[in-house]
Amino acid sequence: MSTLGLTLSQTRYVNKSFWRNPARAFFTFAFPLMFLVIFTSLLGNGTEHIGAVTMKESTYYVAAMAAFGVIQACYTNIAISVSFQRDAGILKRIDGSPLPKRSFMASRMLQSFGVAVILVAITAAFGRAFYSAKVPTGTSLVDFLVMLVVGAASFCALGLAITAVIPNADAATPIIQASILPLLFLSGIFIPFSNSTPSWIMWTAKVFPVWHFAKGMLAGFVGTPFHWSDVAVVAAWGLAGLLMAVRFFSWEPRTG
Repeated sequence: MSTLGLTLSQTRYVNKSFWRNPARAFFTFAFPLMFLVIFTSLLGNGTEHIGAVTMKESTYYVAAMAAFGVIQACYTNIAISVSFQRDAGILKRIDGSPLPKRSFMASRMLQSFGVAVILVAITAAFGRAFYSAKVPTGTSLVDFLVMLVVGAASFCALGLAITAVIPNADAATPIIQASILPLLFLSGIFIPFSNSTPSWIMWTAKVFPVWHFAKGMLAGFVGTPFHWSDVAVVAAWGLAGLLMAVRFFSWEPRTG
């Protein structure tokens, strides 16, 4: 079987494994919608001004939670599941099997990308039905899809890369949450930036990919300016993550 055939076959296996764990699948999809309802209930009654665009804060949170869903599917979930598989010795057995390593990596990324697309679609539909949020169309849809694809691929690569600093499965969740949760707050995902936002937060946000990814997703939903520089930053982080994963990814459980 060709490398492509092996990759697609492994992707089907990973996908079946995901859906055969109902609790994992449910909370993967429930988290973004749960946060969307909570934040719109607490903070979504006003309007938000980004540049020359004025939007309802509920619409802002639809876009923000769509971005959050992609990060959850392509960074958090892939990093946690791979860390647990490594500790259980599954990765070691895969490493000794005929399956090429690149096929395994690609299958994890493809499956996570599929989950991310479904999450975005559900979030957009939910936002349209309950908050009258706009759905990307026309040129905005093209820009949105570009950012979605680049962002999903980049966060998958970063999810594989972060496993290099996770010593064991027990430490996976704390390390992963510590690496992403502050950035979600510092990048305007949970609380929109305003004119009173400290400059150090703005500068910190611009260094990391979450802010740029959220900007691109927001542009597709509400028509704010789309900047290809945001795509470039997210892609650069993804490439760095991929190189780190290739160099430091471990197939065997850590000892000591």
